[in-house]
Amino acid sequence: MASKVEVPCIKVAILTVSDRCHAKKAEDKSGSKLRQLISENIFFPGQVVHQDCVPDEVNAIKEKLLAWADSKEVDLILTTGGTGFSPRDVTPEATREILDREAPGLNIAMVTSSLEITPLAMLSRPSCGIRGGTLIVNLPGSSKAATECLRFVAGALPHAVDLLQGRMDTVEVTHREMQVAVAMKEVRDKASPLREAPPSVTKPHIHRSNSLVDETQVANRLRKSPFPMISVAAAVDIVLKEADMLNTHVISYKDALGHVLADDVYAKDALPPFPASVKDGYAVVAADGAGNRKVLGHSTAGSKPDFGEVIPGHCIRISTGAPVPKGADAVIEVEQTELVKSADEGRTELEVKILHPPTIGQDIRPVGCDIKANNKVLSAQSWIGPSEVGLLATIGVTKVKVYKKPVVAIVSTGNELVDPGVQLKRGQIRDSNRCMIESLLEQGNFEVIDMGIIKDTPGSILEALTNAMEKADVVVTTGGVSMGEKDLLKQVLQIDLRARIHFGRVFMKPGKPTTFATVNTEIGKKLFFCLPGNPVSAMVTCNLYVVPALRKLSSRLRARNTIIKAKLGFTIDLDPRPEYHRAIVSWVEGDDLPVGETTGVQDSSRLLSTRSANGLLLLPAKTDEQASLPAGHVVDCMIIGRM
Repeated sequence: MASKVEVPCIKVAILTVSDRCHAKKAEDKSGSKLRQLISENIFFPGQVVHQDCVPDEVNAIKEKLLAWADSKEVDLILTTGGTGFSPRDVTPEATREILDREAPGLNIAMVTSSLEITPLAMLSRPSCGIRGGTLIVNLPGSSKAATECLRFVAGALPHAVDLLQGRMDTVEVTHREMQVAVAMKEVRDKASPLREAPPSVTKPHIHRSNSLVDETQVANRLRKSPFPMISVAAAVDIVLKEADMLNTHVISYKDALGHVLADDVYAKDALPPFPASVKDGYAVVAADGAGNRKVLGHSTAGSKPDFGEVIPGHCIRISTGAPVPKGADAVIEVEQTELVKSADEGRTELEVKILHPPTIGQDIRPVGCDIKANNKVLSAQSWIGPSEVGLLATIGVTKVKVYKKPVVAIVSTGNELVDPGVQLKRGQIRDSNRCMIESLLEQGNFEVIDMGIIKDTPGSILEALTNAMEKADVVVTTGGVSMGEKDLLKQVLQIDLRARIHFGRVFMKPGKPTTFATVNTEIGKKLFFCLPGNPVSAMVTCNLYVVPALRKLSSRLRARNTIIKAKLGFTIDLDPRPEYHRAIVSWVEGDDLPVGETTGVQDSSRLLSTRSANGLLLLPAKTDEQASLPAGHVVDCMIIGRM
């Protein structure tokens, strides 16, 4: 089972060291940028609890560092500025004076990584260390350099803070993840030892993978997955925890379908804005009772009235939705009247007979009976469907603030794959995964980008994932996550993209090698769902993990899939793993529960097993006590289509 340990939020203080910024002669861009990165959880879960600016003076710097570190309210202090060669660059000296212990590894990591960007990094003099339970890190003064140096060490900072704060449960989880990474690296090192590049080799292209795997060393490939097996429930919990709601924007009501409202919506006007007739008939004075009435004119919806006030003994012909004229307090439907007198060969009514006495208010919609002016019509977090779009139009709200919906990039991996329209050659198969997943997600009203098919090489995978990450919030891949020598996705994610792989195996059938990872970037967190290549596995796991995550990113209140009870329409032998059995679910007349009928052979490569399937029957794992389930047995069923 996966650990349920929560990732603690690091309490951060930011200190800008600058004479000019302190004197308000320059803008504190570095401090503002660091605050933005931390507030948006770009590098780690963080919260800025203090921020200040001091001049380049040792005592001023020391005073602020001591106050924050000794308050026991701050986990991490980031300073920016004062680490260079200028006579007034004294931040490292001031920092060292108050440290209990130094942390030179952080200094080395920042300077070494910075040297790959500019040789001038050798002139940087950061000092990092510990005071009490607080970690202090010196960063350069420029916004760009401060951001880069923080990125270089950010991966180690949460673990360092956990150690300082004694959070041993979180420390143990991190150690287990490191052991997985080490195990994978050991296998890669055996497969392809590091070799020094000849002097003529130039700096690699940004999409050149750093993977150390020699794909020709098949015998030395990894033979056991280093990733622990977790349950589906634990996997779903992890996915939803990592899927943060996206930002908001203002759009036209016509484009709002499928979005979630970010603000409450209020009616500008009452509905109806005037007393309106419910039926076609005559507006009358109720006190007149039954009997003959002279017709003064007519009132139709949207037209200018050709009459004055209704007086006793008279009436106005009126249509459904039209304004009820002054003086009238009831409407009598046309079916309850008789024509008495007409003119112009029947074109004009002069007098009618009311057959039944009306009551006051009969068939009249009073002002605001549907919606009162300034009433809240839709609440924030409401999902906008067709009816909600109609409501927005009705109350005249043409612009609404909504949460953005995620953009999803879909990639298929596999040397054997070709597009559907290609004539097959020996060893090739047509790619059905992209169009299937694209249709599944578009059915949920999500925007999808088709990134095509990529080859099973580290460089191709890195280039495709990098491009997808730039264009989308979520990247969905199929294939390349099992134990074959060409299954390279996990290592490219870990080594090249520095992704955090949250899980790499799930106890389920089909879909065991499903992998979920996240990458923190300066423009936000990116979610990676690496689904198995078998079409059925891809479809099932997309429903289980991707669809709920997209709902959560869109700010839907109910992100999880709908689960109902259903009866088995067949007898089935259970599998050692919990199975998600494709089924056609329908109600039988007179039965209290729907019945799930199998779609046939459930092999993960057999796409026919998904045909007409609208449910996944959640079958338990086989045990010594229970090896099969009989027809009529009640199980949970996940709804994935129309019933």
